[in-house]
Amino acid sequence: MSQLKNDRYLRALQCLPVDYTPVWMMRQAGRYLPEYRQLRSKAGDFMTMCQTPELACEVTLQPLQRFELDAAIIFSDILTIPDAMGLGLYFESGEGPKFKKSISCISDIEQLPIPDPEQSLKYVMDAIRLTKKELNGKVPLIGFSGSPWTLATYMIEGGSSKAFTKIKKMLYSEPKALHQLLEKLANSIALYLNAQIQAGAQSIMIFDTWGGVLSHQSYQTFSLDYMQQILSQLKQGKKSQDITSYIPVTLFTKGGGIWLDRIINTGCDAVGVDWTVNLSQITQKGKIAVQGNLDPSVLYARKQTIESNVEAVLNEYGYHNGHVFNLGHGIHQDIPVENVQHLIEAVHRLSKRFHHD
Repeated sequence: MSQLKNDRYLRALQCLPVDYTPVWMMRQAGRYLPEYRQLRSKAGDFMTMCQTPELACEVTLQPLQRFELDAAIIFSDILTIPDAMGLGLYFESGEGPKFKKSISCISDIEQLPIPDPEQSLKYVMDAIRLTKKELNGKVPLIGFSGSPWTLATYMIEGGSSKAFTKIKKMLYSEPKALHQLLEKLANSIALYLNAQIQAGAQSIMIFDTWGGVLSHQSYQTFSLDYMQQILSQLKQGKKSQDITSYIPVTLFTKGGGIWLDRIINTGCDAVGVDWTVNLSQITQKGKIAVQGNLDPSVLYARKQTIESNVEAVLNEYGYHNGHVFNLGHGIHQDIPVENVQHLIEAVHRLSKRFHHD
């Protein structure tokens, strides 16, 4: 196994000391970069990029060629599993993801296969293997998936949604059917993430993008319980002196700030938080890692505003191990590239005083 040249991100996820706070950004490999837009227009469409390992690898590496980021995240999409289940994922420009087929009843759910990750999702594993080789130990590589609840929202709504009426209708009128779908998704995701680990992912992130639309009672039953189920099936290895022998897992529920204690209790290694959370209120700091949580829109501002907001996030977390600096959600596509550069430099420079070797 190649030695990691920069292991700050993995150390922070295990709440070990670092010399400065590591930083990466959700959607760091994406549309705000001119080289990404160029590659995409050459490739023709988004799915071709996801399904061509060489292109996915190139996109994954693009932000690392520009910025001193502390981790890479494999370029893919959270909806690869429903696509591999036969729902026919496609993207309409300006409208986000859509499915040719959606799920509306129990017989639809019963017909869904559990995809073999080294067959119908082999392109993701090949992209991970190739990227890991190209990274050559520069920084760790993050693998990921959507949460069962989040994937189910797209599968039942047929794409993006604002009100989530179809899935909530199923939740309240046919909960058994929804549980059956979530169970199937949890098992598929566990297989998928274990295959990513096998292929070389050094950390795993589960994106529960739409967990925050659930009621207080439903969140536990329809989202968190299934993420917990995935966690219990992951082959994370053992913690040891070799930092790379253990695969840490981060759970991120957008809008999930009110459930932080419950999320922490799943046994995940890190909890991702959006910009509505005050980091100073997280009681388990130093025992569980925390990822977040600058509002991505801050990156539209002048440099001194970016800097003062970075300082505020670092101050809120304070003098504890276990902080991974990130945005509270994905970067916006029209953010100026030089502002991203300034953010990363500011995090590294301003965080040093919070760490002692």
